[in-house]
Amino acid sequence: MTLYFASSNDHKKEEMMRLLDGVTVRLPKEDGIAFDPDENGNSFIENALIKANALYEKVKAPVLADDSGLVVDALGGRPGIHTSRYGDTPERVLSQREKNAKLLGEMEGVENRSARFVCALVLMLSPDRIYIIEETAEGSIAFSEEGTHGFGYDPIFIMGDTGKSAAELSAEEKDRLSHRGKAVRKMNLIINQLKKENNNEEM
Repeated sequence: MTLYFASSNDHKKEEMMRLLDGVTVRLPKEDGIAFDPDENGNSFIENALIKANALYEKVKAPVLADDSGLVVDALGGRPGIHTSRYGDTPERVLSQREKNAKLLGEMEGVENRSARFVCALVLMLSPDRIYIIEETAEGSIAFSEEGTHGFGYDPIFIMGDTGKSAAELSAEEKDRLSHRGKAVRKMNLIINQLKKENNNEEM
């Protein structure tokens, strides 16, 4: 089974390939497809649906879309759906290190450091056949960057009660605990059921 993945992020594709059962993941750019939809939804699910719809219109084939981000309680839920663009301006796009530093600065002296990563996952087989899953990974904001694995805000997010940042975890540990790992495991159940149904129809 091949799914187009509504992203240009190679790191996310790598995670998806590890997590999905017997599925080949293709990014639009691998087929020369320009893909940069306006993510103007008000929730992770809305943005995942926007991405899924936009890519389905281009490929007319099964699409998987992910919208995920970091929600920090003491910041009123920021950066939330703006996680990937947090701190960016029309004049300048911050590096990820700068984004991490910005968030750590905003959390300086803050006692309540509870936070979570959220992942909304949409599987679109057609505009009328859509599966949606949303999962979280609970944790807290670190006091400094730790670890060299992962990507994004992983170095400043303490995963659950591990005492380690997401960037200090092995790929196996992160897949087991992460928001995306939890969401994809549930999506695997749906995908495997769909495969069974297709095999039965072909018999």
